[in-house]
Amino acid sequence: MPHLLLIIEPPGQRAARGRAAGEQAYARMLAFGAELQAQGLLLTSHALGTAARRLQRRDGQTTLTDGPFAEAKEMVGGFFLLDTEDAALAQAWAERCPAAEWATVEIRGVGPCYL
Repeated sequence: MPHLLLIIEPPGQRAARGRAAGEQAYARMLAFGAELQAQGLLLTSHALGTAARRLQRRDGQTTLTDGPFAEAKEMVGGFFLLDTEDAALAQAWAERCPAAEWATVEIRGVGPCYL
Protein backbone atom coordinates (compact mmCIF):
# COMPACT_ATOMS: atom_id res chain seq x y z
CA MET A 1 0.00 0.00 0.00
CA PRO A 2 1.44 3.40 -0.87
CA HIS A 3 2.18 5.80 1.96
CA LEU A 4 2.92 9.50 1.79
CA LEU A 5 5.49 11.13 4.05
CA LEU A 6 4.55 14.82 4.16
CA ILE A 7 7.26 17.19 5.39
CA ILE A 8 5.52 19.99 7.32
CA GLU A 9 7.78 22.92 8.20
CA PRO A 10 7.42 26.11 10.20
CA PRO A 11 7.20 29.01 7.69
CA GLY A 12 10.39 31.04 7.32
CA GLN A 13 12.55 28.20 8.57
CA ARG A 14 14.41 27.74 5.28
CA ALA A 15 15.46 31.39 5.13
CA ALA A 16 16.37 31.54 8.83
CA ARG A 17 18.76 28.58 8.89
CA GLY A 18 21.31 30.12 6.51
CA ARG A 19 22.93 28.86 3.35
CA ALA A 20 25.44 26.37 4.79
CA ALA A 21 22.88 24.71 7.07
CA GLY A 22 20.36 24.65 4.21
CA GLU A 23 22.85 22.94 1.89
CA GLN A 24 23.66 20.38 4.58
CA ALA A 25 19.96 19.66 5.17
CA TYR A 26 19.38 19.34 1.42
CA ALA A 27 22.28 16.88 1.07
CA ARG A 28 20.90 14.76 3.91
CA MET A 29 17.45 14.69 2.31
CA LEU A 30 18.95 13.68 -1.06
CA ALA A 31 20.83 10.84 0.65
CA PHE A 32 17.61 9.73 2.38
CA GLY A 33 15.79 9.70 -0.98
CA ALA A 34 18.63 7.73 -2.57
CA GLU A 35 18.42 5.16 0.23
CA LEU A 36 14.66 4.80 -0.29
CA GLN A 37 15.25 4.35 -4.01
CA ALA A 38 17.97 1.74 -3.44
CA GLN A 39 15.51 -0.22 -1.27
CA GLY A 40 12.90 -0.13 -4.05
CA LEU A 41 10.45 1.87 -1.92
CA LEU A 42 10.50 5.33 -3.51
CA LEU A 43 7.75 6.04 -6.04
CA THR A 44 8.48 9.79 -6.23
CA SER A 45 9.55 12.73 -4.08
CA HIS A 46 9.57 16.49 -4.50
CA ALA A 47 10.30 19.64 -2.53
CA LEU A 48 7.62 22.31 -2.70
CA GLY A 49 8.23 26.02 -3.13
CA THR A 50 7.16 28.56 -0.54
CA ALA A 51 4.85 30.53 -2.86
CA ALA A 52 1.32 29.23 -3.28
CA ARG A 53 -2.09 29.98 -4.75
CA ARG A 54 -5.45 29.01 -3.30
CA LEU A 55 -8.48 28.37 -5.44
CA GLN A 56 -12.04 28.02 -4.18
CA ARG A 57 -15.24 27.71 -6.17
CA ARG A 58 -18.48 28.39 -4.32
CA ASP A 59 -21.87 28.89 -5.92
CA GLY A 60 -20.28 29.21 -9.36
CA GLN A 61 -17.81 31.92 -8.23
CA THR A 62 -14.08 31.23 -8.32
CA THR A 63 -11.74 32.96 -5.89
CA LEU A 64 -7.98 32.81 -6.46
CA THR A 65 -5.63 34.09 -3.77
CA ASP A 66 -1.86 34.42 -4.12
CA GLY A 67 0.38 33.44 -1.21
CA PRO A 68 2.41 32.90 0.81
CA PHE A 69 -0.26 33.02 3.44
CA ALA A 70 0.77 34.93 6.55
CA GLU A 71 -1.82 33.20 8.74
CA ALA A 72 -0.30 29.78 8.08
CA LYS A 73 1.43 28.28 11.10
CA GLU A 74 3.17 25.66 8.98
CA MET A 75 3.76 24.81 5.34
CA VAL A 76 4.12 21.59 3.39
CA GLY A 77 7.75 21.65 2.31
CA GLY A 78 7.82 18.42 0.33
CA PHE A 79 6.91 14.76 0.26
CA PHE A 80 8.06 11.21 -0.36
CA LEU A 81 5.59 8.74 -1.88
CA LEU A 82 6.57 5.22 -0.81
CA ASP A 83 5.49 1.77 -1.90
CA THR A 84 5.43 0.06 1.50
CA GLU A 85 3.76 -3.17 2.53
CA ASP A 86 2.20 -1.59 5.63
CA ALA A 87 2.00 1.50 7.83
CA ALA A 88 4.64 0.14 10.22
CA LEU A 89 7.27 0.15 7.47
CA ALA A 90 6.27 3.68 6.44
CA GLN A 91 6.63 4.80 10.06
CA ALA A 92 10.04 3.15 10.35
CA TRP A 93 11.24 5.14 7.34
CA ALA A 94 9.63 8.34 8.63
CA GLU A 95 11.65 7.90 11.82
CA ARG A 96 14.83 7.81 9.72
CA CYS A 97 13.91 10.92 7.72
CA PRO A 98 16.34 13.78 8.48
CA ALA A 99 13.50 16.32 8.25
CA ALA A 100 12.02 14.90 11.47
CA GLU A 101 14.79 16.86 13.25
CA TRP A 102 13.54 20.27 12.04
CA ALA A 103 10.01 19.63 10.79
CA THR A 104 7.08 17.26 11.27
CA VAL A 105 6.86 14.14 9.13
CA GLU A 106 3.21 13.20 8.66
CA ILE A 107 2.47 9.63 7.50
CA ARG A 108 -0.64 9.01 5.39
CA GLY A 109 -1.92 5.97 3.57
CA VAL A 110 -2.77 6.57 -0.09
CA GLY A 111 -5.65 4.95 -1.92
CA PRO A 112 -7.69 5.27 -5.10
CA CYS A 113 -9.26 8.63 -5.82
CA TYR A 114 -12.99 8.31 -6.42
CA LEU A 115 -12.78 5.37 -8.80
